[in-house]
Amino acid sequence: MVEGRTLRLSNLDKALYPNGFTKAGVIDYYHRVAPAILTHLRGRPLTLKRYPNGTAAPFFFEKNCPGHRPPWVRTVDVPSSRTSDKVISYCLADDVPTLVWLANLAAIELHPLLATSDDVGSPTVMVFDLDPGPPAGLRECVQVACWVRDLLAEEGLACWPKTSGSKGLQLYVPLNTPHSYEQTKPFAHRVAHRLTAEHPELVVEKMDKSLRGGKVLIDWSQNHPTKTTVAVYSLRAMPTPTVSTPVTWDEVDRAQRTGDASALGFDAAAVIARLERQGDLFAEVASVQQRLP
Repeated sequence: MVEGRTLRLSNLDKALYPNGFTKAGVIDYYHRVAPAILTHLRGRPLTLKRYPNGTAAPFFFEKNCPGHRPPWVRTVDVPSSRTSDKVISYCLADDVPTLVWLANLAAIELHPLLATSDDVGSPTVMVFDLDPGPPAGLRECVQVACWVRDLLAEEGLACWPKTSGSKGLQLYVPLNTPHSYEQTKPFAHRVAHRLTAEHPELVVEKMDKSLRGGKVLIDWSQNHPTKTTVAVYSLRAMPTPTVSTPVTWDEVDRAQRTGDASALGFDAAAVIARLERQGDLFAEVASVQQRLP
């Protein structure tokens, strides 16, 4: 029983990570971080990345909410594109029982839209996904994140950093005021274009993977009506249960000064401890109001 809802949980001892982290561990993690993660999931159409046999086995993306869902799991119908009559019936993770139910499906990664179901054409945030091309890594992403932050500050905009939980960083620019993707996507592209021109030795704006070697892609294209970005506090499908974790600019600046970004990696246990100690470092992303110039 979870908040008055009866759930049947299965295969709790099944290892979903190569290091032995079980489905019970996944469910417990999402239950414990629910107060924070639900702030950033409520009302957002959600794509599930499911690993029924663990992170080392094949996975699948699921946009349409499973038909066997409990009747209390909320969904929303969203057109699959602006030119199609086809709709996708997304899950909405609006409460703790739904979050636990999703975890029991081995939906290890949660990928929401940048807009809410109230107005799927109006993103509440603009995002920059910093994706390093080997041998570049998190250290190089830290440097690029600082450049993006400083450029946005020139435009009067603040942004909040989080790790991807994999190898990069993501910067969120809260808007929470009426905007369209026709505004956010070109703006993000201009930022990426300018930083590519100013720092061609480290930054690339084009998606061509052959151009990424030793550089950091500023992926501006995520600002699109049908694209999703991994949720803050979502687990990632890595060898260990790493998490897309909000970090402070002090932590980012320290990594930039020292050239050591190793401290910007967090697993499930570390994130729970950070939440207990620091609270939700991403809370303002859900409330701060900004407008693009």
